Formats: sequence, C-alpha cells, structure tokens
Amino acid sequence: MVFWIFGYGSLIWNPGFEYDEKIIGYIKDYRRVFDLACIDHQGTPEHPARTCTVEQKEGAVCWGAVFCVRGGPEKEKKAMEYLERRECEYDSKTLVDFYKEGDSSLQPAVTGVIIFTSTPDKVSNKYYLGPAPLEDMARQIATAFGPNGNNRDYLFRLEKTMFDIGHEDDYVIELANEVRKVLGIPGKGILMEKLVGVGAPHIPHEAHIPSLQLHPLPEAIAMDS
Repeated sequence: MVFWIFGYGSLIWNPGFEYDEKIIGYIKDYRRVFDLACIDHQGTPEHPARTCTVEQKEGAVCWGAVFCVRGGPEKEKKAMEYLERRECEYDSKTLVDFYKEGDSSLQPAVTGVIIFTSTPDKVSNKYYLGPAPLEDMARQIATAFGPNGNNRDYLFRLEKTMFDIGHEDDYVIELANEVRKVLGIPGKGILMEKLVGVGAPHIPHEAHIPSLQLHPLPEAIAMDS
C-alpha cells in the first residue's frame, strides 16, 4: 500500500507526518493563490490570515514537493488523519499527476497524487476569501496573527522555500514585496539574497501601518498545504 501527497505551501518545509520519500517537482494546470482564510493558525475568526491554495488555470505550473507514505494501512491512516486535521480549512481533495524535476519525459512520474484544494465559492466554502487587490491582501497578511504565529512570516518562509528549491513563484515574490512595502522594510527580500547572500530581512516591531495595529510576534509555525 502507498499513497502520495503533494505540498505547495508549508508542507514543502514542514510536512509534520512520517513519510518515506520526498521529490521536488510540479503539477500542471494549477497555480498558487492566497485566497483561503486561516482562522486557527496564523489568523483568528475576527482577523483571518490569508494562506495559499491552488486554483485551476490551463497551462499553469505549480512547483512543490510530493511525499510518499508506504508501510500499510495503519501508517497511511495515521498520516491522513493528521493531514485532515491540519488541512481542515480545505474542503476537498483532488487527484493529480505529478511531474518530477529534471525528467525530460512527457509522462507523469506519479499519477493519482492527492492535493488538498478549496472550492472557489464563498457560499459553499466558508473559508474561501477570493481574490483581492494586491495592496489589500498585503495589508491583511502584514497584520494577521494567530496561535501559531503570524501571516507575514508564513509568506516570507514560502518565498524563501521556493527560492531554495530553485523554482521561485513570481506571484509569491510580488505579494511578499508588497507586504514589505506595507511594513516599511527596504529591499526586495529574495532578490537581495541573490545579490549578497544575506538571510531574510529583519522585520521591525515598530513598523507603522496607518489605521492598523502591528504586534510583535514569534516566528510562525505555518500550517497549510
């Protein structure tokens, strides 16, 4: 028995379950978006965070990592129960084809890979926020925080993770740079890492955001796909 799960958010760096194999690669016809509310990790019901989900888009490619769980029904059940608790704000699971990094074959490396997805409908999916202007999303991410940390660190960690695996996401970079602008952080984050090899920029606790209160927060423990 074996099952495969694709991670496109914090699962890439923090799967949280026992697995037997991890492979960097991508899925086709999906793109990463920050359209899902998080009310129990980096946000609250009153002030939800924005975390990433994927939406279908023909011709798009979404890079991430696939995890393989082998060892029989009990091990699979334990991993899936953990994932379903962690991914409770995603209302569906989808099966996709996974393509391995560096494989010139047009055939998928693995078929029937599970990904957690969210229905893009505010009526049927109470956690779906939908798209918003970049500036509005950045202000929400810059100030949202919850029991497991804050929203901005989650975004910056995702940006750095995609850089580390060699497949930056332009959308994530653009959103992260807009959050830095809201926070008053100079530079371009990952771009600066490329140029001078420095780590993630320091976030000043006293950064001023008009009409919003910015709290000093611990490092995020991001929880999503």
